[in-house]
Amino acid sequence: MDKKIGIGVGVILLNKDEKVLLLLRNSDYKIADSDMRYEGQYTLPAGKIKFGEEFEDAGIRKVKQETNLDVTNIKVICLLNDYNENAHYATIGLISTDFSGMIDLGETKEHVSYIWADINNLPKNLCKSSLEIINRYKENIFYKEVKQNG
Repeated sequence: MDKKIGIGVGVILLNKDEKVLLLLRNSDYKIADSDMRYEGQYTLPAGKIKFGEEFEDAGIRKVKQETNLDVTNIKVICLLNDYNENAHYATIGLISTDFSGMIDLGETKEHVSYIWADINNLPKNLCKSSLEIINRYKENIFYKEVKQNG
């Protein structure tokens, strides 16, 4: 398998009850379709940035694609040097508390369900990247050097 490198986004959608939207990826890696191989784990709405796309626009697009929600007032909150044995991404963390619509995970089966999780009581099977974005938000840390094994 070729190792992937790229730029991605992960978006915290935070509701008025301080709950964050998490999507459960399909346990079949071919259907889950993630370079980072996060099958069977919860993730924030996330994905790759297209050439020439602004970070915020990528976040808005990925949320719409993955959840059918419309996002406004989105902002960059952190940058991760995010890698494992499968891929290496510069991941931009974003947040919005302004979103509307009805959640629809679509027909792709990439995500099989979703939850609104208390930001201080997250599921154990939350992927590393999403956990780091949430922790950086809670700690108000934009970037910190973290040595990872990979």
